[in-house]
Amino acid sequence: TFDSFVVGSSNQMAYNASYAVANNLGAQYNPLFIYGGTGLGKTHLLQAIGNDAIEKNKVVIYVTIEQFMNDFTFSLKNKNMDHFRNKYRKCDLLLIDDIQFLSGKESTQNEFFHTFNELHTAKKQIILTSDKLPSQIAGLEERLKSRFEWGLTTDIQIPELETKIAIVEKKSELNGIHLTKEIIHFIATNLDNSIREIEGLLIKINASADLLGQEIDLQLVQGLLKDQIKEKKNNIKLPNIIEIVSHELNIKPSDLKSSKRNANVVNARRIVIYLARELTHNSMPDIAKFLGMKDHSSVSKNISKANELIEKDENFKLILENLKNKIINK
Repeated sequence: TFDSFVVGSSNQMAYNASYAVANNLGAQYNPLFIYGGTGLGKTHLLQAIGNDAIEKNKVVIYVTIEQFMNDFTFSLKNKNMDHFRNKYRKCDLLLIDDIQFLSGKESTQNEFFHTFNELHTAKKQIILTSDKLPSQIAGLEERLKSRFEWGLTTDIQIPELETKIAIVEKKSELNGIHLTKEIIHFIATNLDNSIREIEGLLIKINASADLLGQEIDLQLVQGLLKDQIKEKKNNIKLPNIIEIVSHELNIKPSDLKSSKRNANVVNARRIVIYLARELTHNSMPDIAKFLGMKDHSSVSKNISKANELIEKDENFKLILENLKNKIINK
């Protein structure tokens, strides 16, 4: 439903467009084309629009493009194309998930082209999702690419930390799982951006509590995520941290490795050191060497100072958390 969808800056446009379409089928934004990475909420919006239309007694067809292709192949083989066309061309709302998999399927593309035209001419609503823009789908006919862009094309981006926290809160609430703020924050910071992954973790947490009688605390969640966190640490390298911190804080990468002492550079260098220690397997001497420091004692002092700032400076803590989120999910 729309009520269970968590809205943030990463998905605001897609949500608003979906809500507008649900309240005015076929009148504007036709087709509506939503694209973005896996597990970011495209299917959720598709189903929310479909559920809303069903409540209004509209005829709704919701399928993946693979199901559409299978239906087409089966109907063609059994000489039952009239039934197929009545199903897909007589609805009020056609929802197709993962349209990118239409790539290279010439005969199915031709059938979908005529299905699209008939629905659009009749002012019936079409909504499509994909992992990429229509223009970026290789092996898709130009006439289809063009039609997919007739209405509104909008994307869902990777959620920022605040939205991820809100998603964890919402999903845990819907599943009847009580999580402390500390646990919610830990999950949002350490788990990938996929909402499906968040849902999967909550199922594991619930199972651990129900089946094993374990208390839901930070230690339990850390244990469930330890393999993923270890894998992330293996993948994150010091140059990645330098690249993201320097870009986000508008500091030259070379300044972070220099002996410059102005406040902005010192603060950015401290963040690099803290994140390098937390997110990688590098030792303090490794980090010192990488940043051109004399010895690891400076690294230790910066980590201590960062921990101190986390406790008393909310702005520093927020900057640190957002940078950590970007590095982990790059």
